[in-house]
Order: sequence, then structure tokens, then C-alpha cells
Amino acid sequence: MDKGTLRLRAHHGLCIRYFTGHGYSEDFVRNMYSVIERLNAGCDVRIVSGPDDLCAHCPNLADGLCTSQDKVLDYDSKSLSACSLSEGMTVSWKKWQSLVDEKIMEAGLFDKICGDCQWKDLCHKD
Repeated sequence: MDKGTLRLRAHHGLCIRYFTGHGYSEDFVRNMYSVIERLNAGCDVRIVSGPDDLCAHCPNLADGLCTSQDKVLDYDSKSLSACSLSEGMTVSWKKWQSLVDEKIMEAGLFDKICGDCQWKDLCHKD
């Protein structure tokens, strides 16, 4: 399998890390599993601020933008800040998982970052 580099939004580090098999559509879920498989095979991640390799299969992508653009930009900004990352950086999935666990989950910042996400009860249970 070609490892390559995936383009992912900063908050998708949380979405992927705690994915439970649910999603917006069957196509979206299939793509999520494909992305996870590539990450687990050692694919690196380039952090982007716009639509990424997950968004490409999301029914909420319209004319190149998320229908919840303001919300996802806020999630991205807070995720980047918490993990001391910046747009355009390339990181390993292992490193990103570690940052999400330590700097967001263990630090108690999950609700501050993703508190109003419709999926939060699936990806994080207290």
C-alpha cells in the first residue's frame, strides 16, 4: 500500500482517533476506514485548514466549503493551539495521536474544543 501523505484538518485528529464506525453517509464511513488504514500503515499527515481527504466524501461539502465552515474552523484553530501545531505542518499519525491524547484528552480540553459537535457522544464518553 502506498503510504503517501494525507491532507487532514486539525480537528480531524480527534474525529479519526475516536471514530466508532458512524458517519454522515456510507461513502463517508468507507472513506474514514480507508484513511484510518492508511494512517495505521504509516502514512504521514499534512495539516490543512480547508477541505481535506475526509471532507472529500462528506455530504456537507458544498462548493468546496463545509456547510458548517465557521464551526469547523473554530475546531481546527483550537486543536492546533492545544497541540502546538500549525497549518502546513507534516506529522506522523503516531505523533498526532500522542498529542491529541496528552494535550487535549488528558488535559481535559475535549469539551472546550468539540463541545458542540453532533458526534461528541460517540467519540468521547466520560
